[in-house]
Amino acid sequence: MSMSTTAEPSIAGPGNGRRLASLACLLLVGSLLGLSLVVAKIAVVEGAAPLAFLSVSIIAAGTVLLVGEWWNGRVPHINRRIAEYGLMTGALFAAPNAVGFLAVEHVGAGFLSLTFAFPILFTYLLSLGLRLERLHAAKALGVASGLAGGLILALSKVNLGTSPTFWVVLAMSSPVIIAAANIYRTLRWPSGVSPMFLASAMLLCGGVLLIPFASLQAPDGFAGLFATRSLSMILLAQIAIFSVLYVFYFVLQRLAGPVYLSQIGTVAAVVGTLVAVLLLAEPIPPNLALAAAFIAGAMVLFHLRKKVG
Repeated sequence: MSMSTTAEPSIAGPGNGRRLASLACLLLVGSLLGLSLVVAKIAVVEGAAPLAFLSVSIIAAGTVLLVGEWWNGRVPHINRRIAEYGLMTGALFAAPNAVGFLAVEHVGAGFLSLTFAFPILFTYLLSLGLRLERLHAAKALGVASGLAGGLILALSKVNLGTSPTFWVVLAMSSPVIIAAANIYRTLRWPSGVSPMFLASAMLLCGGVLLIPFASLQAPDGFAGLFATRSLSMILLAQIAIFSVLYVFYFVLQRLAGPVYLSQIGTVAAVVGTLVAVLLLAEPIPPNLALAAAFIAGAMVLFHLRKKVG
């Protein structure tokens, strides 16, 4: 499969108006991403089968977006490139989300949110390898600092004895997949196709790919989502969050490129952790302050010569 670099999303620095739009999208998408993890934890506590909840949520959100595109007459002719894009982005989207929804019960929404601080580091490394970014000493040091913070977080969680090492390690693998997805979406973005349609294609394909795994995990999981009124309301809330989140996710990618997009993880880490601690009363891992200092240092170093994208 060839990787064209004539992608539609920008990886160059925009003007002031575009910078403000990118920042607004970044804060919105990052906040919703962190909130979605907390909603997932609430759903699991209420008895939802994680993969069934995820697949129904994203299929419903994808359907909402597709109907919106159809209503506005923006559904393109489906060619091989668009079909490939939908399937690949769906698979790369489904994998880390499935990991997150399965792991959240074991590691907590707060810890899972913190892992989303790291896709920016891996995205930068992949961008260097593909020559989408130039090597810069401060950014490289930021990568090392961020990874050190992530290691401290992971070891702290393991040492608490409340989470099996398997789930901690699995949760920490998600940022690598997310980074690969960030790069892929930029390099293979189909020309002339709206962000809202691409978001719907990703969600629908990802949700369909999850159905067999959800059925194996919990054969009665889909029916169980509507067992109580409270669970049905949580599902509707997640559908609404995903519908808004992933439209602006693709808008942000087109505005600013993969590296800037991956900063949503930092926002998600802050929002998700705060909500998990305050709303769900999750314990704060030991050495959190030290890990946060490394992560904050990484972000500062990473943006010493900040350009959007």
